[in-house]
Amino acid sequence: MAIEFGQEMEERIVASTLTENDSGEVSLRPSFLNEYVGQERSKDNLKIFIEAARMRHEPLDHVLLYGPPGLGKTTLAGVIANEMGVNIRVTSGPAIEKTGDLAALLTTLNDNDVLFIDEIHRLSRAVEEILYPAMEDFALDIMIGKGPSARSVRLDLRRFTLIGATTRSGQLSSPLRDRFGVQLKLDMYTIDELTRIVMRSASLLGIEAEKAGAVEIASRSRGTPRIANRLLKRVRDYAQVRGQGIITKEIADMALSALDIDQLGLDHTDRRMMESIIRNFGGGPVGLDTLAATIGEESITLEDVYEPYLMQIGFLSRTPRGRCVTQRAYEHLGIPFIGQMELK
Repeated sequence: MAIEFGQEMEERIVASTLTENDSGEVSLRPSFLNEYVGQERSKDNLKIFIEAARMRHEPLDHVLLYGPPGLGKTTLAGVIANEMGVNIRVTSGPAIEKTGDLAALLTTLNDNDVLFIDEIHRLSRAVEEILYPAMEDFALDIMIGKGPSARSVRLDLRRFTLIGATTRSGQLSSPLRDRFGVQLKLDMYTIDELTRIVMRSASLLGIEAEKAGAVEIASRSRGTPRIANRLLKRVRDYAQVRGQGIITKEIADMALSALDIDQLGLDHTDRRMMESIIRNFGGGPVGLDTLAATIGEESITLEDVYEPYLMQIGFLSRTPRGRCVTQRAYEHLGIPFIGQMELK
């Protein structure tokens, strides 16, 4: 999967987007719902929907999965296909450039198969229009010929399930969103859930991990399983070279500290961003474009990658006048809090 945010983004170990270093992550992915950790409410609902569809010998209703990157949307799509006992075809919104590309995918599906479209909010308008009758009527309307001799032909499709995944559900058009009968929001994971994921992944990787070591990794994983698995692999290296091959709390702390990841999962760029707001702009407010120019990052990178987690932990706030650093961030950085005089 292509990374859009530049080379620095690719090398950032706490990035929630998929990187080239995560190529081995697939082997850690669960295959069935009983192996899938977290998202309990969504799992409970899915169990009912899947069981009902199987009893009726029908495809599962179309499913929309949305939430921040790295929470397991692609993994859950594969789990759904396995639970239904059908094949899955995987693609992404940007990869479907023409209506013919979508037609080729749809016409090769068998009964009850799953078509998974990642980043579905990036589908072109023309492709989206073709998708509507396919989702509703399991039919494909295509134009043959050009000019006055052009005619519309309707092709019947096998009944299938479309699973769409997006990190930006607000960018989906209302007609497309309304055609998904099942809409599930994936939430950030708790430390306990991430600890279970780390312990399971360590077992699959063949490395012994103490629970305290797994908790240390989980607490610095920013609520994201993808980051937890990535950190586990790096801590494993330290355990094998500097330790006895066992991931303990001390080894995990040493490894993550060496990687410049603090107790809350913040890295150098997170801290530099907050320190820049404090030292250059008195804690805020500061405009996004101004902040991006100050620390040498793209504004879309700050908005999509850095800001969400800082806002979730209460270190950053958005106001109509710009971004502000909160008192909690001052305390974490060890900087005396003065306050944002501009907001009074």
